[in-house]
Amino acid sequence: MPRCVLFDLDGTLADTAPDLSGALNRVRQEEGLAPLPLSVTRPVTSQGVRGLLRVGFDLTPEDGRYPGLAERVLTHYAAHICEETRLFDGLAEVLGTLESRDTPWGIVTNKHSRFTLPLVRALGLEQRAACVVSGDSAARPKPHPDTLLHACAQLSLAPADCVYVGDDERDVLAGRAAGMATVVAAWGYLGQGTPPEAWGADRVAATPGTLLDVLAALPVQS
Repeated sequence: MPRCVLFDLDGTLADTAPDLSGALNRVRQEEGLAPLPLSVTRPVTSQGVRGLLRVGFDLTPEDGRYPGLAERVLTHYAAHICEETRLFDGLAEVLGTLESRDTPWGIVTNKHSRFTLPLVRALGLEQRAACVVSGDSAARPKPHPDTLLHACAQLSLAPADCVYVGDDERDVLAGRAAGMATVVAAWGYLGQGTPPEAWGADRVAATPGTLLDVLAALPVQS
């Protein structure tokens, strides 16, 4: 087993899509628009408000309406941050097994700390995670390696001692740039672009139930 396992948050550790989609739909309702089904918003959830506004309002960050609508979505999200969000089925058992083996695990997400910390607290993980690193914890978020390297510094571990598990191509890019082994969480959101098998990860885990075996088979140097 690796010495430490680091997880992305949205779409990997926790299913945050219902609450994020709810925040988008509250703004759509304010704008006189019908709510979007979860099947439309779920695939872009790992992209955060940028993905939500793209499918919800056909906006990019360059659009003049984007900042105001983005803040409205985020305000609603902050007020309802963990109403329907849950750990993915099987992840509680994975975390428990890692802890029973004295293998620390942590969270590295692009979510800003104003949302990450309340959510981690509401999920009951605050005292269990060896580190919680948000997108604003370092100079650059993923796909840059900065937040992953920041996590390594907090843990006093070399990147080669860690594995990063994520559901987005930028998770693999960041992990590889940091010098970590990477695992795709195929139960996650996965985006709408290149298929995960083409992302260049070391392994793909189909379900949380297979993750421990996948981790054990990684060629991690320690």
